[in-house]
Amino acid sequence: MVDTVVHAEIIGEHPDELRAFYSALFGWDAPPGDPVASEVSDPESYSFNPSPGGDGVPVGIGGGSGFAPRVVFYVGVDDVAATLGRAVALGATIVVAVTTRPDGGVRVAQFADPEGNIIGLAGPA
Repeated sequence: MVDTVVHAEIIGEHPDELRAFYSALFGWDAPPGDPVASEVSDPESYSFNPSPGGDGVPVGIGGGSGFAPRVVFYVGVDDVAATLGRAVALGATIVVAVTTRPDGGVRVAQFADPEGNIIGLAGPA
């Protein structure tokens, strides 16, 4: 699905505590160890809840030491690099350069819009 929100992430310095909080609050229960680019989260600390509630947007929880707390949503695009380039041309700044998840399945990037909001891009590798 191009140009729609495809997943979200909750990132912080203490991902185990975040996971426990959201498990207690919403019942989200996914163990760490899902594939993630190391620029996005410590790979050992990332969990991916495929679809909380069965029909919502999938949510990843991760981070680790040195990762600033934030909530990011990712928009699915056909070409991550080209879309990131357009965002920069429109006044965005790059937060995470184009990178490919270790399993090679997805390419991601993050930018800050002109107001500083961080948005992710996800697309085919």
